[in-house]
Amino acid sequence: MALLEAEKLRKPVLCIVIVDDAHLPGAAARWWLDGAIRSLDGALRKRGGALHVFRGATRDVLMEIIRRTGADTVLWNRRYDPGGRETDTVIKSELRSQGIMAHSFAGALLHEPWAIRTRSGGQYKIFTAFWRAMKACPAPFPPAPAPEKLTFASLPPMPDGLVVQGGEYGLLPTPHDWTGGLQAMWEPGEEAAHSQLADFIENDLDTYATARDFPGHEATSRLSPFLRFGHITPAQIWQAATEQTYPEQFLAEVGWRDFAWSLLFVTPDMANRNLRPEFDAMPWRDDPVGLARWRKGQTGYPLVDAGMRELWHTGWMHNRVRMVVASFLVKHLLIDWRHGERWFADTLVDHDPASNPMNWQWSAGTGVDAAPYFRIMNPILQSRKFDPHGVYIRRWVPELSHLSDDAIHAPWEAALPRDYPPPVVDHRLARERALSAWKMI
Repeated sequence: MALLEAEKLRKPVLCIVIVDDAHLPGAAARWWLDGAIRSLDGALRKRGGALHVFRGATRDVLMEIIRRTGADTVLWNRRYDPGGRETDTVIKSELRSQGIMAHSFAGALLHEPWAIRTRSGGQYKIFTAFWRAMKACPAPFPPAPAPEKLTFASLPPMPDGLVVQGGEYGLLPTPHDWTGGLQAMWEPGEEAAHSQLADFIENDLDTYATARDFPGHEATSRLSPFLRFGHITPAQIWQAATEQTYPEQFLAEVGWRDFAWSLLFVTPDMANRNLRPEFDAMPWRDDPVGLARWRKGQTGYPLVDAGMRELWHTGWMHNRVRMVVASFLVKHLLIDWRHGERWFADTLVDHDPASNPMNWQWSAGTGVDAAPYFRIMNPILQSRKFDPHGVYIRRWVPELSHLSDDAIHAPWEAALPRDYPPPVVDHRLARERALSAWKMI
């Protein structure tokens, strides 16, 4: 929306991005951000422009650019995370105090995070009620076409060190590059996003409601990282998905994302505190060995380990398996959900500061609309139900690939392979321990 507004002004446009070390995402998302910058720069160059990349404190860099260019207008798409909101508010106020036009625009959500409220003006705590209210709202505006008549401004000389030269944005891992799996699976950018959406709608949308829980099938959209970085908008997804039908289950997932952002808007510390304060008294265990085995996919529970290895290799994990591994950490190992939230924040390419903490609190039973803590996912039953032939497990835990469909879900009951660990904890004992801890609070 910001770029479309710039087109309307009919002034030369300078497209910029500021890499601010104080507000960078986790390691996997930084890899994606590097690719996103390169992709957008390539798209702008095809139109005769460029994306100018700067490094430093956002406010200081922006003011220096304005001083040297004489710009009288600054436009950007609105941010809703706590750090982004604070920075945007400060900058907007300062620019306007200097007589510079400063406007931010919607675009990252279907509805602004303050728009859908209860009749009394409060925040919805139950998703079904939020979703009902959201469906009653007018449909999202049709996506606007890309701007066609942009005139690009030239960048004047800037101080040494402010402009990133040679495409070295400082976002990729050093000295060891561990991103091979990410590179093999993902291609950041708008073109790849729309190709992914078209493929999903043609091949998987009709069966999404019944197939989405089976990680051995390629049945989900995998659009989350593209949404996270703005390569595609929820309005574009909504329009494409509803052109011929109304896929309720899929659209509800898009609505769940809006629900998360509406919640973060009123609880900006959602990643750090229990939304249900009674869990402040929960006797979480300090278990560095168990946490390390969970992170590495060495818990001895095949479905859990498959999910954690998929995450480490690709920066993504199937949604059903995300729930299983989260439940395992919190309830089988009795480890504080915040350890899991931080690990996902660092390893997910689609991490966003709203969905990640809300989903973790949902799994832990500590948040709004959360699964009750006493509902403990059995990773063996989940494995047998949703990966009955072990397709997903064999893909990510190859040391178990020789086992039968029946034995692969609980290999310790058969002849445990030498190169696969025994269970880090017994399921029955872990369940009793978790319920005892819950009853204490």
